[in-house]
Amino acid sequence: MFNSLSLKVIIFGFIFTFFSSFGQSFFLGLFNSSIRETLSITHGQFGSIYASATLLSSFLLIWVGKKIDDINIFKFAFYVTLLLSFSCFFFSKISSITFLFIAVFLMRFSGQGLMSHTATTTITRYFTISRGKALSVGWFGLSTAEFILPVLIVYLLTITAWQNIWISISILTLIFLPIVSFFLVKKLDFDTREQVGPSDIETKEIKQWKRLEVIKDYRFYIICLNMLAMPWIATGVFVYQSFITEAKEWGSFVIAQSFMVYSILSVVTLLGSGFLIDKFTSRKLLIFMNIPLLISTLVLFYFDNPITSFVFLGLIGISNGLANVLGSSTWAEIYGVKFIGSIKALTTALMVFSTAFGTALFGFLIDRGFSIEQIAMVSFIYILISLILLFIVRNKLNPQYI
Repeated sequence: MFNSLSLKVIIFGFIFTFFSSFGQSFFLGLFNSSIRETLSITHGQFGSIYASATLLSSFLLIWVGKKIDDINIFKFAFYVTLLLSFSCFFFSKISSITFLFIAVFLMRFSGQGLMSHTATTTITRYFTISRGKALSVGWFGLSTAEFILPVLIVYLLTITAWQNIWISISILTLIFLPIVSFFLVKKLDFDTREQVGPSDIETKEIKQWKRLEVIKDYRFYIICLNMLAMPWIATGVFVYQSFITEAKEWGSFVIAQSFMVYSILSVVTLLGSGFLIDKFTSRKLLIFMNIPLLISTLVLFYFDNPITSFVFLGLIGISNGLANVLGSSTWAEIYGVKFIGSIKALTTALMVFSTAFGTALFGFLIDRGFSIEQIAMVSFIYILISLILLFIVRNKLNPQYI
């Protein structure tokens, strides 16, 4: 199905999305309690710092992320790797609120932001007819991390200090990723594309939108409302997993084990959605993306049994699997790939911004006495409104042809 160069691009995406996990909320949330105990801060204080640092990283990502359209992929990946390694090392040195802000900013910017941006932009630009399948396999890297890391970190925290874990991650990143980048994308350039047949020639006739044109298109904002639901709600859940665990009396290992269900269903959905996207297009599947997420908020609202944790995170996993692939392929289908780095820098920045919003909102509501059930209902209302708007414009999401 894929030639050797295609496989290299996919493997590169897989590895970089795996390593992006170190800046993802599900991973950073595992250290929430340890950091709050070290600094003697509340849930709300942690959330405010986390949100403001994430917000700053989203603004910077808009400018830095677009550079991937101008710099060789190998060089760009190398710079991102160095920044991620330094960020992990700096995270191990958190000793004050100021250091926490800088550390979270660096991790969110280099990990969640640039690592995932590098992986998905490279795959999206290179592939045409197999973009859905390629993105689904590439995002499998993050799902693999979500399956392995929560239980592993919970265990490691019982035998070593959390600072030692971050130093080890820093060293691993610095040694492993430059080698990976050299062997996989050293010879990749901006004009390298997946080979297409005569029947696929129409994909070259799509209008190539510039970022300035995109932000004037009303469809962009309606799609974003739906795209951003998963990041801000899931981030709130991941960062405040200890609050949810205490409120529902699930126990720390229950939610860590539930991440395995989340990861498995993310992977199944990822692999399935890739084939569906290549067959039906992302535009037609977009309406289904947040339905499982909508149901998950109702599960959290109505049920308390520990088994609920598995159902709740499993449903989020399904939406996550769809969102990861659709979040890249939809923009390419509607707006083309010539300026996809610039467009995705904006959408990735908005995604990072939404995670800051989710963290701040959850922390704000928690500190003001909101129950997890009430927070779930707030999330439900947002998802429902964004779905209704998308349903109204679902037939107007076609690309413009030259």
